[in-house]
Amino acid sequence: MPSWNIHLAHAERLLREEGAAALGIGDVNCFLFGNLVPDIYVGYMVPGITKTVPYRITHVADKHVVPIPKEREFWDAYVVDAGGRRIASDLTLGAWAHLACDATYNGAVRAWFDERGITPGEEQRVGKQGDFAVYGRTLEVHTRPVVTDELLRECKLFSQYSIEEPDVRATIRVADDIIQTNEQKHLDHVWRFRLLDEEFFATTRERANSLMVERLAGLARMSNKE
Repeated sequence: MPSWNIHLAHAERLLREEGAAALGIGDVNCFLFGNLVPDIYVGYMVPGITKTVPYRITHVADKHVVPIPKEREFWDAYVVDAGGRRIASDLTLGAWAHLACDATYNGAVRAWFDERGITPGEEQRVGKQGDFAVYGRTLEVHTRPVVTDELLRECKLFSQYSIEEPDVRATIRVADDIIQTNEQKHLDHVWRFRLLDEEFFATTRERANSLMVERLAGLARMSNKE
C-alpha cells in the first residue's frame, strides 16, 4: 500500500488545488488524520495500539499479495446513504480517500505485473513497498494533523470502529516522525526504482487524484443543492 507520506501528500494536494469548501470538508485537520485511519489498527504501523482490527475490515479488502480495497463499498456504507446523501464526517471522508488511494495504486501495480507476466509474491511485495517508500520521499509533505477535541470526537464516533484517544495520539507521533524524516531525507528525483518506474508513479498519482476530486467534489455539489 502507499506509504503515509504519499497519503498525506495526496490530501495536501486536494486541499491546495481544489480547496476544502469545494470538497465539502469543514475540518481540514480531521480530514488529514482520516487519511491515516485505515492503517492505525492493522498492527504494524502504530506501536502500542490498544487493539487490532482485521485487515478485511480496516481496508475492506480480500487477502492478496497486492490487495485492492473496495473503496466503493466503503463509500456506499459509510459516506452516503441509500439516496446518495452525505452521512460522513470529515474524518470518514479522509478514510475513504486513503482507501481510494490504496485501490488506485495497488490496482495499477497488479496491472503492471499482469502486463509483464509477473506472478505477485513476497519478493514483488517487498520491492513494491520499497519503491513506494522511495517515491514518497520525493513528495512535499508539511501539514501535520494535531489532537483537537473535534478530532477526538470524530474518532470516537467513526462508523466502522471507535478509535481510542491513546491511539490517536500515538498515530500523530508516528505521522510527525514520517513527515520529519521526509523533510530531512527529501529526494529531488529518483533515477531508478526496484520494480516500478517514474511513469508508473506519475500516471497513478494523477489517476488517484482525479478519482478523489471527482467523488468528493461531486458529493459536495450535491450536498450544497439540498
